[in-house]
Amino acid sequence: MFDLETGALIILLLCLACVCAFEFINGFHDTANAVATVIYTNSLQPQIAVVFSGILNFTGVLLGGITVAMGIATLLPLEAVMHPNTMISVALILSILLSAIAWNFGTWYYGIPASSSHTLIGSILGSTIAFSIYSHKDLSLVNWDKAIEIGFSLLISPLFGFFLALILVLLMRYLIPSKKLFEAPKATQAPPTWIRVLLIATCGGVSYYHGSNDGQKGIGLLMVILIALVPLHFTLDARLDLPTLRKANTEIIASMEKIPTAQLASEARSTVDTIRYGLLQIKFLTDKPSTMKEVSKDHKVAIRKYITYTSKRIEKFDKKNPKIWKHDDRQKLRKANTQLVAYVAYAPDWTILLISICLGIGTMVGWKRIVVTIGEKIGKEHLTYAQGAASGIVATSMIAAATQFGLPVSTTHVLSSGIAGSMVANKGMHNLQGGTIKNIALAWVLTLPVCIACSMAIFGLMSLFF
Repeated sequence: MFDLETGALIILLLCLACVCAFEFINGFHDTANAVATVIYTNSLQPQIAVVFSGILNFTGVLLGGITVAMGIATLLPLEAVMHPNTMISVALILSILLSAIAWNFGTWYYGIPASSSHTLIGSILGSTIAFSIYSHKDLSLVNWDKAIEIGFSLLISPLFGFFLALILVLLMRYLIPSKKLFEAPKATQAPPTWIRVLLIATCGGVSYYHGSNDGQKGIGLLMVILIALVPLHFTLDARLDLPTLRKANTEIIASMEKIPTAQLASEARSTVDTIRYGLLQIKFLTDKPSTMKEVSKDHKVAIRKYITYTSKRIEKFDKKNPKIWKHDDRQKLRKANTQLVAYVAYAPDWTILLISICLGIGTMVGWKRIVVTIGEKIGKEHLTYAQGAASGIVATSMIAAATQFGLPVSTTHVLSSGIAGSMVANKGMHNLQGGTIKNIALAWVLTLPVCIACSMAIFGLMSLFF
């Protein structure tokens, strides 16, 4: 397999198994977010609901793209992923996966809805900080911009979920005259057809978009493993040809040459010089080979590094200086930059399929613990049709929007906060069960620091042996 020695192959398979385990646990940890509303409103039997959710989670991963996956991958510095000592890269990857698995499994075991996204981000930050300390470098290796962007989306999403669900239930009460919508379901009695269709549709929506968002996190981790351990095969997308890369790079060089640098501020001139240097390095590394197979491992690693850093700087410079080029030149630059990024922002089809299978199967297992918490322990009253529909609509729309913008968002927090908001809409804050809300809030607060500390500790212990 990939011409690896036995020891390296065992390490690769171990890392792949850990990613699959993380995604499998993610499946049954987060299944409740989708199925609780249809189970507690008698819209679907539990066994049918989890199979339905599992199929749509599977489909969501397959069709959801890789924008979120690449956002996760860019949180890890290339210096760490492609360290000369491969075992340090392994320590980095395993510290992320083991801490994330431990926290996800622990919160599931105790029936506490917690965010797999928070868990993963915290683990990545912790391992990156630990690597920086190990390498005697400052914390500039941490992608703080991306971390802050992701952290902000994770922070505000529960607040949006709470207030949007609250407002939606109040609007439904004002606009829909049917009292049945706001009553607790009778035991074993299915809801009216139109309500049932709405609830099943929102369950399907949450499941699909959970797959398209959370599933991508596993894809991103899987790509990091492959790039670190099998760089010759996965550092660049081998399905794309070298002449196209050279052409795109040449077009960007031509666009950058048209910039009147004398008119720029010193910081902008420095950015342009850095971009030009990166583009010239890509040109140098790709001039002689005629096909992608002829490019050496070291050169592929270097090309990936220059494409990654240069393309980001081009995007930032383009946003800050939109009028520096003519419209046609700017469009050509963006198109060429997109072509260049495609060589590093990719995932083979088999990786997407593997993660979709793990998440889909995981969705059908172990769902009951969190379902009981969401369905029975957030509010003091039984979940009504309106509450189930409102929280499902809010969760579906928010996760879909986050996926569109390439941001990971906590399905757990969005939907559980949505249910909390719908409960408050009925009878105010006293309609919430204080103990459960405290546990969820405590998990929300503790997830990041605990996972940061845990992954730092695991990396520190493993690095002692390498």
